[in-house]
Amino acid sequence: MPRSVNSVAAKARRKKIIKAAKGYFGRRKNVHTIAKNAVEKGMQYAYRDRKNKKRTFRSLWIQRINAAARIHGMSYSKLMGQLHKNNIEINRKVLADLAMNHPEAFKKIVEKIK
Repeated sequence: MPRSVNSVAAKARRKKIIKAAKGYFGRRKNVHTIAKNAVEKGMQYAYRDRKNKKRTFRSLWIQRINAAARIHGMSYSKLMGQLHKNNIEINRKVLADLAMNHPEAFKKIVEKIK
């Protein structure tokens, strides 16, 4: 019985890797074995950085809220403590947006909790 090889599936697998490596530099984009390593590593970075992105944005929001709070004579920690004490449930993302784009609204929130 002759040896059966599924070259259609094998070619499709290799093609998928090469397509994912589009835009890479040098042999990383067109040599299957090198491209495979580069794509796998890229996927690891993508997985990791989807989590890191959340941390980065949270720290950015905190910096923006802190800067806006200090304009109104309050620190970030005091502002957040007063918000929780007064049962004002507003998340950091929305607070940062208010601080950046709607300073009047942010000022009213600060005045309400003082």
